[in-house]
Amino acid sequence: MEKIFVNQLKKGHAVESIFLVKEKSLTRTKTGNLYLSLRLTDRSGEVEGRVWENALDFSALFEKDDFIKVRAEVDEFQGTLQLRILKLKKCGDAEVLLDDFLPKTPQNIEKMFSEIKSVAAGVNQPFLRRLLQAFLEDEDFVKKFKLAPAAKAVHHVYLGGLLEHTLSVVQLILLIGPRYKGINMDFLTTVGILHDIGKVSELSFARTFDYTDSGRLLGHIILTVEMVDEKMRAIPDFPENLATLLKHNLISHHGEYAFGSPKLPMTLEALLLHHLDDLDAKVNAFLGWIEKEKSDPSPWTSYHKLFDRFIFKPEQQEG
Repeated sequence: MEKIFVNQLKKGHAVESIFLVKEKSLTRTKTGNLYLSLRLTDRSGEVEGRVWENALDFSALFEKDDFIKVRAEVDEFQGTLQLRILKLKKCGDAEVLLDDFLPKTPQNIEKMFSEIKSVAAGVNQPFLRRLLQAFLEDEDFVKKFKLAPAAKAVHHVYLGGLLEHTLSVVQLILLIGPRYKGINMDFLTTVGILHDIGKVSELSFARTFDYTDSGRLLGHIILTVEMVDEKMRAIPDFPENLATLLKHNLISHHGEYAFGSPKLPMTLEALLLHHLDDLDAKVNAFLGWIEKEKSDPSPWTSYHKLFDRFIFKPEQQEG
């Protein structure tokens, strides 16, 4: 069965397709009749769904975060498309292509990972190189690192987003770092690769993007330090002062106490890491907001609450 995406739905059409259940509730109409209210999603967007008959029976078939195959008619309510669901069934994982439901980086994941491995192999300091190898040769970590988003919202919110963001920060380090006197490039490159690795445990990304329990309770900065500390302890004679500097760079990379940084950057490398990380995240967030509203003819985006501003769209180049 060919997948029909939310952004392909048209009023009056019949549809049979698989969607992810983002929200589910049993509700009553004004006259007291029970119906099932759903918010269904895929990588292209969200749509409301309603089951008006046998709501209790259908509700028992699945739960929130399940995939369901629906047969429905596309209606419109108050100017918004809505699915009138006639039949549905829960789908097994084998019936589902995850790429249909979660957005994915447009970049080549294997190529990006290969570039990071190449940069890591060029680190000359032996303890730093062994630390990077400990992660990049860890199959379980690498599998998650290749797929994880960089955040639940705002920037690089797609499969492979963490890898893409990490590579971008490393590329900025290689470009900007040599411009300044006194920068330890081996060290800065290492913390650039490692600064967000805790996000593989902070975020869940099997069906939807959300926080894990440890992600909510600890956050990726603490998780990153724990992961790095574990690998360092497994390397014989890892220098204590080097370990301390590594941890400082990791815990200070958000740059400000207000942004969740336990410490302010106190070394040249920590200062650069913070600003380059922040730059890449903000540029990606701006581009994502512009892309989201590219079909709107206005030269301005809608108001972005986090950035507290409207964003002016770049002019489209012809040809």
